[in-house]
Amino acid sequence: MRDALAAAAAAKEPIELFGSNSKWQMAGRSRAGIRISTDAMRRVVQYEPKDLTIGVEAGMPFAELKRVLAQNGQMVPLEGPFSEEGTVGGMVAANINGSRRRLYGTARDLVIGMTFATLDGKLVKSGGMVVKNVAGLDMGKLMIGSFGTLAAIATVNFKLAPKPPVSRTMIFLFLDDLAAAIEARNAAIRSVINPVAVDLLNPALAAQMGLEGYVLALMFAGTDAVVERSHRDAEAFGTCFALNPEDEQRFWEAVRNLTPQYLRENGTGAVVRVSTTLKDCGEALASLTGPGLAHAGSGIVRGWFAEPATAERWLARWVGRGCKGVIEFSGEAVRGGLTLWPSPGGDFEIMKRVRNMFDPEGLLNSGRLYGVI
Repeated sequence: MRDALAAAAAAKEPIELFGSNSKWQMAGRSRAGIRISTDAMRRVVQYEPKDLTIGVEAGMPFAELKRVLAQNGQMVPLEGPFSEEGTVGGMVAANINGSRRRLYGTARDLVIGMTFATLDGKLVKSGGMVVKNVAGLDMGKLMIGSFGTLAAIATVNFKLAPKPPVSRTMIFLFLDDLAAAIEARNAAIRSVINPVAVDLLNPALAAQMGLEGYVLALMFAGTDAVVERSHRDAEAFGTCFALNPEDEQRFWEAVRNLTPQYLRENGTGAVVRVSTTLKDCGEALASLTGPGLAHAGSGIVRGWFAEPATAERWLARWVGRGCKGVIEFSGEAVRGGLTLWPSPGGDFEIMKRVRNMFDPEGLLNSGRLYGVI
């Protein structure tokens, strides 16, 4: 991969980097004559179960990484759209995360080291294989969420988490009472029970999943005693019921696969993501007429739109209120006419300078970062 990158750069040929290409409808579209895939790079480089660390090549399917770690009761607690189909490098480059972000964080919290190949033929190592590493600037963090516009991720080192022996999801139904749902959310995140996930579904999405009204889903995990105590304490938040293990798995799989399923059914649709304050995420969710989901413990709100123009207007409304947001996924037929990232923010000039430092000719995945880089 390093040699292929250097040769293409020397010829000043535009390059498209990808893994399994599962997220081709995410962010912007890169069109290049030379396409370089990491799909063949699937090895475990180093695994230290006792130290809770692992290093793998970027092309390893994320589902395969999960299987390897499950043998020792461990996990990399990332999930999100296309995580089952994607590669490790793709998950990191796109900064994919989902419902468990509230407790475990994002890839920036879990990646402890990385090796990446630059356009001038260098293989750069950043970080290491220890959880605490304070030796200098961690340039690998720049690669997370860069969509391959800076360099090609070759290997990734993760800190691992023990897989909890027990989990339980409680479903709270609030019909049309959003205020009560937010009050229950506040009680959950302020309490000592520390839920793994705090997701809030609007009525349109709840109906798709066989439920009614505003639905608050709380996931708890740990030992039997911890989960039982969390269940008892959470019953004070409102009318609820607990999912059995099979229904719990189906529920969270359905949440994770909302975007892939929607894109399959709506070829000209769009998915918008905005980052709100915890105070405003309920209002943002209520402003959606179609399906909507809030990761209500972190303020991330997603809306699924059949009409791209409606998606743009909704995004503009919340960006105008100071939120950060993007059209995260969109159909190929409509993407070229959309403004995917209407307000990159005050650090955009720094981002452009960093890009110029790694790729002054703008050859690598040009346009992939929501059409602006």
